[in-house]
Amino acid sequence: MATNLAIDDNLIIEAQAISGAKTKKAVVTEALKEYIQRRKQSEIISLFGTVDYDTDYDYKKTRSRQ
Repeated sequence: MATNLAIDDNLIIEAQAISGAKTKKAVVTEALKEYIQRRKQSEIISLFGTVDYDTDYDYKKTRSRQ
């Protein structure tokens, strides 16, 4: 899908320097992937502390070799 974007040239240049990407497209693609990954991570982090654990579960028993 072709899209025209007006992106600050200074931001693109800096992003290229940091990432080592050779093209503007590569920089934007990498930035979008990182953005999506960070959003997914924040969703996962919000789940911390919401899982109910069985206090009677004996993890050492399941580790023992038979």
